Amino acid sequence: MFTLGYGFYKYLVQKDEFCVLILGLDNAGKTTFLESAKTKFTKNYKSMHPSKITTTVGLNIGKIDVSGIRLNFWDLGGQLELQSLWDKYYAESHAIIYIVDSSDRGRIPESKETFDRMIASESLQGIPLLVLANKQDIPDCMGVRDVKPIFNKNAHLIGKRDCMVMPISALTGDGINEGICWLVDCIKRNVFIRPPRNNDDN
Repeated sequence: MFTLGYGFYKYLVQKDEFCVLILGLDNAGKTTFLESAKTKFTKNYKSMHPSKITTTVGLNIGKIDVSGIRLNFWDLGGQLELQSLWDKYYAESHAIIYIVDSSDRGRIPESKETFDRMIASESLQGIPLLVLANKQDIPDCMGVRDVKPIFNKNAHLIGKRDCMVMPISALTGDGINEGICWLVDCIKRNVFIRPPRNNDDN
């Protein structure tokens, strides 16, 4: 009887799980974004102090529950030598967050080139894409009006998918809620193309 009751309980509380890749160049603010998202959506979560966040070598994993689903974030290292590993995760992902350091104008061409290589992958066709112009708290950073046309130049690579460019500050948390909520709506609409992964360990 316990087993039956427990099984029913698990069925009731089990959430559909979706995997979201957080990509971008090193030092774009990917890990700071993940920490900020966990702080905003996870009750009593104690975030890492920004001064303790170092360059990701490999993979950071985080999860949040929002709007009845679970998002599993995979924050991948952005150094050139690590970008070759990104495509190992594409087939399992349900959405992409691509983070741009809008305060570093000198690396925008490199970020755009990396973005184009990533978005051209057939494994990512049709999945939602959220481009975040990060570090909006820094004076004289590029705004969305500057960033959006640069990353839209090869619109044919983006194709027919939900796509949004939004301003954020991962450090202050501004724009995090709006970005996550937009992504959740897109992921839910896209379940016929990329159905959820259900985890028995919920």
